[in-house]
Amino acid sequence: MSDTRREFIAAIDQGTTSSRCIVFDRDGRIVSVGQKEHEQIFPEPGWVEHDAAEIWTNVREVVAEALDRAGITREDVRALGITNQRETTLLWDRTTGEPVHNAIVWQDTRTDALCRELGRNVGQDRFRRETGLPLASYFAGPKIRWLLDHVEGLRERAEAGEIAFGTMDSWLIWNLTGGTDGGVHVTDVTNASRTLLMNLRTMDWDPRICDSIGVPMAMLPEIRSSSEVYGEARGVLEGVPVASALGDQQAALFGQTCFSPGEAKSTYGTGTFLLLNTGSQVVNSYNGLLTTVGYRIGDQDPVYALEGSIAVTGSLVQWMRDQMGLINSAAEIETLASSVEDNGGAYFVPAFSGLFAPYWRSDARGVIAGLTRYVTKAHIARAVLEATAWQTREIVDAMAKDSGVELTALKVDGGMTSNNLLMQCISDVLDAPVVRPMVAETTCLGAAYAAGLAVGFWPDTDALRANWRRAAEWTPRMAADVREREYENWLKAVERTMGWIEEEK
Repeated sequence: MSDTRREFIAAIDQGTTSSRCIVFDRDGRIVSVGQKEHEQIFPEPGWVEHDAAEIWTNVREVVAEALDRAGITREDVRALGITNQRETTLLWDRTTGEPVHNAIVWQDTRTDALCRELGRNVGQDRFRRETGLPLASYFAGPKIRWLLDHVEGLRERAEAGEIAFGTMDSWLIWNLTGGTDGGVHVTDVTNASRTLLMNLRTMDWDPRICDSIGVPMAMLPEIRSSSEVYGEARGVLEGVPVASALGDQQAALFGQTCFSPGEAKSTYGTGTFLLLNTGSQVVNSYNGLLTTVGYRIGDQDPVYALEGSIAVTGSLVQWMRDQMGLINSAAEIETLASSVEDNGGAYFVPAFSGLFAPYWRSDARGVIAGLTRYVTKAHIARAVLEATAWQTREIVDAMAKDSGVELTALKVDGGMTSNNLLMQCISDVLDAPVVRPMVAETTCLGAAYAAGLAVGFWPDTDALRANWRRAAEWTPRMAADVREREYENWLKAVERTMGWIEEEK
């Protein structure tokens, strides 16, 4: 190495349940990790909040811990990147730096009625053409409006420019760069694209939509690229450039080096998020997907993505373990499912809280179809794993229909990727290679990569691709006629889930 001293990039991952800081070396390998959980606050059914002051305290602790564990000082850190839970909404006082209310978390559903009201006679798609998003309680804009409506005197202060809005990336960057003493109030294009307030084509806040939702533009941060220097850190990282911000799923896309149209990543956790790079093209979805910003490097053109989410994947395995008692550990499902050749004719559609993409049917409920006396618990275990594979296939098909972009390969990450049978299954039903990388922490790695690019630590995305190392790859082994027959059966089973709930209460 030509440098006389070793240099590193640090990345903060401010997640839903915990905050982490990971230090990476030039090869994109993990040097050290600091992590701390924060409290989940449930004031009412369906409401979820976080204490933003607690999160900021935890972030400072995990940064210090990661540096300490790596045995390095701030002088050894070239840049700091940030990735965050998306859509979680915070308002704070610009003068005191105090949050005016707990942060409202992305999972929170208190804005359901407001979203229906905002839809007026147009419905969910009122702002979809400009923002790529349906009107849903998930996104930040309606959450801002709810706070302005429910916290005494807040709207007047917001209109007077005294209040700042931010998703968690903005809150951290503002505090890291000085807070009330010169803190920088910015967000990046990926987080801004999840507010329902940003126009995907202008890459700026949309005044008409802000007005319709009832959000004063004086509160909003400046929208910047995902990879540039926003300012310098104070405190434990004094002088280190704060040089990237990416929403967590987009950070995983970046960390998986999905830099070309047709490259996709899927994160398999409790649920699953699949993002497909569609290049410089804004692809409107007519098949139940979200159009979002993938990333933007400096002053280059933005790169867009289609996103599909599956509600129940890892949580179905947990259900088999905890509610059904058919397995004792999550790992056991692979052994059980591998003991049979196929699903024995059984199909499991886990529509526990309705069907998500591409159907969006809240009247659906879970079914196991095709049962005969022949079916054993091993067949059911196999059907459970196949459910994740077929749901992935449905999203990939919807993406191909929307974008005309064929999936070239699927890069995977998340806890479920340790299940080799599941990975083979996904490759079989997609008829495409499935690849798992060496570094499983792709979210943090993406933030580190974007920060490193901004300061020239890595010269370009080609250097990042060269860093990407394959740990395992699965290629399709299923005959085409079997794949099509099984898919038809799966779709038949999906049909059986619909209309179970007569009317939404």
